[in-house]
Amino acid sequence: MATAALQAEHSGSVPTSEELISRARAMIPVLKERARDCVRNRNVPAETIAEMQAAGFFKIVQPKRWGGYEMHPNVFFEVQKALAEGCMSTGWMYGVVGCHPYELALFHDKAQEEVWGGNPDMLVSSTYQPVGKVTHVEGGFRLSGRWGFSTGSSHCGWVLLGAFCPPKDDGTPAEMRTFLLPRSDYAIDEDAWHVFGLQGTGSHDIIVDDVFVPDYRTHRSIDGFLCKNPGQEVNTGPLYRLPWAQVFVRSVSTAAFGGAQAAINAAMAIMQSRVSTNTGKASKDDPILHAAIARAVAEKREMEITLRLTFEDLMGYAERGEDIPMEKRAFYTYQSATVVRRLAGLIDDVVQLFGGRAIYTSSDIIQPWLDLHAGRAHVANDPGNRTSDAVNAMLGQAPLNPFL
Repeated sequence: MATAALQAEHSGSVPTSEELISRARAMIPVLKERARDCVRNRNVPAETIAEMQAAGFFKIVQPKRWGGYEMHPNVFFEVQKALAEGCMSTGWMYGVVGCHPYELALFHDKAQEEVWGGNPDMLVSSTYQPVGKVTHVEGGFRLSGRWGFSTGSSHCGWVLLGAFCPPKDDGTPAEMRTFLLPRSDYAIDEDAWHVFGLQGTGSHDIIVDDVFVPDYRTHRSIDGFLCKNPGQEVNTGPLYRLPWAQVFVRSVSTAAFGGAQAAINAAMAIMQSRVSTNTGKASKDDPILHAAIARAVAEKREMEITLRLTFEDLMGYAERGEDIPMEKRAFYTYQSATVVRRLAGLIDDVVQLFGGRAIYTSSDIIQPWLDLHAGRAHVANDPGNRTSDAVNAMLGQAPLNPFL
């Protein structure tokens, strides 16, 4: 659907969750048509961004006071899964950029005003690599550095950058913060993103050369961990009582559901027509292939149910005003970390049964397969980073990783 038509259809109304999910599913065919150009150009097309904005997708976890819908996170993740089924790069980009209104809602209100006051449709990219050089100055910090992996950055007017703040002279300990910068304060290197999968995410490098960042445009990781954020003073709904990490880790694992579904769809299509030229055996009669596909479908559905129930549980605590047990937080981040690797492995088992039909890049199963393996590289998708906290939480011990 053309962007102008979408804007006319959707203007002035707050869609229901069902309408948003339906709009996302309606985009699957056009995203499939654009997928090869998305990969070739190493970026999501501007027209796709415009259509997603017109459909209201970036408003789902944005505060109502800034024109957002402030909806249940499961709506956001259902939209992400559908977009990723059409093009996993697009779904990944949406998950990352689309979850940033949530973190921005946790910042000081003055920072929110600067980003959304003049344009409630403003998009924000990120890269949380703690690689920046930080110096304390009056009223804030000086920040420099080069960060990789800023998904969707060319479509955004602001960026969130991770860095460790060194101790102050008064003995204050070092702490991890996220720094919010306007587009005028950084450069984007758009020739750094050359990868084998998720090519279309446009995850470019960000370069910052000694700029001032006021204190109110930073977000302390410890505030996100304790669920005691400055933005909660003005964004008082239960949605913003969730730990920020619980939202973010799922934003970089959930696109894999859509990618896996695209691979399963392709497998089913190939299976119907493939007959080995060497053995004469038809794939549609192969019980080993049937078992691999059935296992992929079943385990994918089980992981999706876990995702849905996770956020129903988390939102229940938030709505009741109760603290979420640390054991649950540790296990929920661990479960999220396993998703991409498990799905990649399930699709591996399917791909290897298609012989020569699955080595051509023109095959519909290849791009989502590559995307799944690229998605494994994200630090949040490595379960090895989460196992100790999951086990220690059962023993009642404090977490080693505060990003829970």
